[in-house]
Amino acid sequence: MLVLTWAIVVFGLLELMNVAVLYFAPGSRKANGVGVFAAWERSKADPELHQFVRYLVSWVAGTKLIFLALLAVLLVTGSDQAKTAASAVLAISIAVFFWRMFPLARRIDAAGQMAPRGYSIFLGTMIAVMVAAFAIGAITSI
Repeated sequence: MLVLTWAIVVFGLLELMNVAVLYFAPGSRKANGVGVFAAWERSKADPELHQFVRYLVSWVAGTKLIFLALLAVLLVTGSDQAKTAASAVLAISIAVFFWRMFPLARRIDAAGQMAPRGYSIFLGTMIAVMVAAFAIGAITSI
């Protein structure tokens, strides 16, 4: 169970870094900031559109923060069974990325609208590793 707990902690820290970037430096190209998308800079030419994009970025950050708070409560108060179930749910919910977001990211990347080029593959690989880690963690904890 210690490995599963550490997997959740590492995932939480990575997501917390992303939340900080989305709130305080959304245009960054580090920690999955939206600066990797050329549309981020282009949206600045239209103040109304840029306000909307900033709203959506903050919405994502806020949703992630709520999710991280719940994970923290789970880590502190949750039973081994709850952590195993959470890991299975994390694997499934994170894998949804490959249904809608990954194909879209690939198209954006292929159109040259992401920098660095190939970032969608890096992102997809990183997320696949997270899904695998949580799935393996859940299976081995049963």
